Amino acid sequence: MITLLIAIAVASGVLSVFHFAVGLGLGWSITLGVVSFIAFQVIVGLQLRKRVMRDMERVQAILLDGQKKIQAKTQAWQWRPPSSIAAAQKEIFEDTKVFVREALAQTETLRRYRLWVPMIDRQIATAQLQLNWMVKDFKRVDELMPKALMMDPAMVAMKLARLQMLNAPTAEIAKAYEKGVRRFKYNQAVLPAACYTWILVKRGETDAAFKALTAALKNSDNEVLKANHVHLMNDRPAHFTNSGLGDQWYSLMLEEPKIKTQRQRSVYR
Repeated sequence: MITLLIAIAVASGVLSVFHFAVGLGLGWSITLGVVSFIAFQVIVGLQLRKRVMRDMERVQAILLDGQKKIQAKTQAWQWRPPSSIAAAQKEIFEDTKVFVREALAQTETLRRYRLWVPMIDRQIATAQLQLNWMVKDFKRVDELMPKALMMDPAMVAMKLARLQMLNAPTAEIAKAYEKGVRRFKYNQAVLPAACYTWILVKRGETDAAFKALTAALKNSDNEVLKANHVHLMNDRPAHFTNSGLGDQWYSLMLEEPKIKTQRQRSVYR
């Protein structure tokens, strides 16, 4: 990286100036060179971090603005309903694609930091994977998956969900789950655990799902996991549900949320 090379050059320059020009001892000159190396890395690193965060905040702002517009539209539908639920879902999806495309274009601006920020390409891939997931561009998702960082629960759950969509072997999904949740602390692995055990139940492997939930509950007190654990303990796999996780669960696109329609009652006088 350029920052590392420049920092080494700065440190070497400081060492040379103090040792050869000023006549300072070699030990002190090396110490000052090391200090200048660290100081340069810290100062430049902080500045680059601020710039990257600023550009990422612009991506978030685009998403928030798009979501607000969709919320406003859905609220307006309370007064003038769309022709059908399917038509409403299609319209929301098309609106989502518009602001997701804008957000994806904004993530491309991060590439200017490629020579300065370590792993920026993987950070870009992670952001773009999540955005493409929102609009169900799974071809692009599959391209980005090997490059993305699996550092948070949502990303691990997305990987598990995609493996299920591709009908990957259970052993491969189990390996991805164990590797993904290894670093998570208390209650951080709820979504991956819910996703993994749902997959096992769907595949008829209820014993494996029960064991996985038992292990997950050693590091969680989540009520959804607890309820599903009880259902499997009492041989009620049909009652297994992750609906209690709300949008977190449905964003994985393994299930569609159940929409309750209300019948309008006629009032006779």
